[in-house]
Amino acid sequence: MVVVGSGIVGLGHALAAIDRGLSVVVVDRAAALHGASVRNFGHLCFTPQGGLAREFAAMSRPIWLRLAADAGLWLRESGTVVVARHDDELAVLRELADERGNASVFGPGLPDVLLLNAAEVEARLPLAPDTAVGGALLPWDLQANPRQAGTGLVAYLAGRGVVFRYRTAVTVVRPGRVTTSLGAIDAGTVIVAVNHDIDQLYPEVALRDGIRRCGLDMLRVDAGLRAPLPAPVLTGWSLLRYAAFAELPAAVRLGERLRREYPALAELDLNQMYTQLPDGSLIVGDTHYRGASVSPFQNENAFEQLLQLTAELFGVPRPRVLERWQGLYASGRDDFLIDEPEPGVHLVAATTGIGMTTGLGLAEHVMASICDPIPH
Repeated sequence: MVVVGSGIVGLGHALAAIDRGLSVVVVDRAAALHGASVRNFGHLCFTPQGGLAREFAAMSRPIWLRLAADAGLWLRESGTVVVARHDDELAVLRELADERGNASVFGPGLPDVLLLNAAEVEARLPLAPDTAVGGALLPWDLQANPRQAGTGLVAYLAGRGVVFRYRTAVTVVRPGRVTTSLGAIDAGTVIVAVNHDIDQLYPEVALRDGIRRCGLDMLRVDAGLRAPLPAPVLTGWSLLRYAAFAELPAAVRLGERLRREYPALAELDLNQMYTQLPDGSLIVGDTHYRGASVSPFQNENAFEQLLQLTAELFGVPRPRVLERWQGLYASGRDDFLIDEPEPGVHLVAATTGIGMTTGLGLAEHVMASICDPIPH
């Protein structure tokens, strides 16, 4: 099998293939991982997914746990803490808790949503005084280190015999053969997992499915928090972004209020959220803007808004910026691209920015459909 693209979705397919005894070559035009799989929060936000994404999230979680043990990937079984600063935000959390009940697709023993009162939220997080009216713990979520997970998985797969050909551009894909800038590779199966660059190899598919590029403004800061974050943190803005929340009636009312009271933040298409890296620095983000291409010139106003929001939430002075970057991922009408335009050629992508959360399960789903026998 040849995998075109070495992001988390491509690596997930390489893992699922090597687990099934296939020989695998991974080809990438870049010199190393530098795309969406490293430019993210490392937040494996399984619980907020809905529909097919929830199924793939449930498949991804045990694979991540296996890789933490087998490949030495840094992983926290931390859950996620959602901060509600207004009653309508708490109403969204209550609706999801009621909808999900006490059972979970992620495992036994815990529900998907544990509601928290204000004191319980503030006991978990170093917030500014009187910030929370309540919140929730999403106990099944995990946190990876995005700067280590991909490279660690590459090293693990290479140790199991996967061949990596970096700095090698794929020019043509046909059934049974992948043509590259360094020659052709024969293949029984081809997986094309190039994220937003699908329009470079299959422009007709990108046009058909409305796949564009989504740019993000993100920061790594020294926030001077009075205590570490024990888990990723979501806010009311996050409740408008993830399907499990956003499809609830209470989320409609929340969105109306936030857009009315904070039009400048709504214009940024904000998801105010945080994860803390092992070195103590804080990943802060993010904003969203879409197009066939995205401008490399980032508006400083977005960063200023993110820094101000962070200072207000945690009751700290303006955080010291350590790094800024532009995230980039595929954005489409649906959560996923799963297509077979020619026999043995499979196009696969997460097209709503949830590749880290669902990509390993997506890959397992696709490889099972290719390789695993259908029971009679």
